[in-house]
Amino acid sequence: MAQPDFEEIVEDFEFLEDWEDRYRHVIEQGRAMDPLEDALKVPATKVDGCASQVWLHPRVEAGVFSFDGDSDAMIVRGLIAVLRMLYNGLPVGDVVRVDAGGELARLGLNDHLSAQRSNGLRAMIERIRLVAGEHV
Repeated sequence: MAQPDFEEIVEDFEFLEDWEDRYRHVIEQGRAMDPLEDALKVPATKVDGCASQVWLHPRVEAGVFSFDGDSDAMIVRGLIAVLRMLYNGLPVGDVVRVDAGGELARLGLNDHLSAQRSNGLRAMIERIRLVAGEHV
């Protein structure tokens, strides 16, 4: 069920055997992402449960889900970019059916993120699922 952009990063990770290279690749994905407008960095878009500052701004247009996001931590910005590859462009009803844990496991992220980062990632996924569920 993964989006083509997500499949591309899975392929990139298969090519990058060293975890340090994969980590850098995730950070590069975050750097390539446009920053979230300051006007959207408000309490309503802030994700609780993350060690760093995280904001997600989801949208549903014509039944299609997408979101933008930002963080003050580069690795978290990269994780937001990865989640955007996983979810953006899906019909809103499909968002809640994505096995995010299973898809992200394909990248080996679970084995290489700190407990705090893993908790933050779960919090971001829950926010995405919650917002999408409100539009189904």
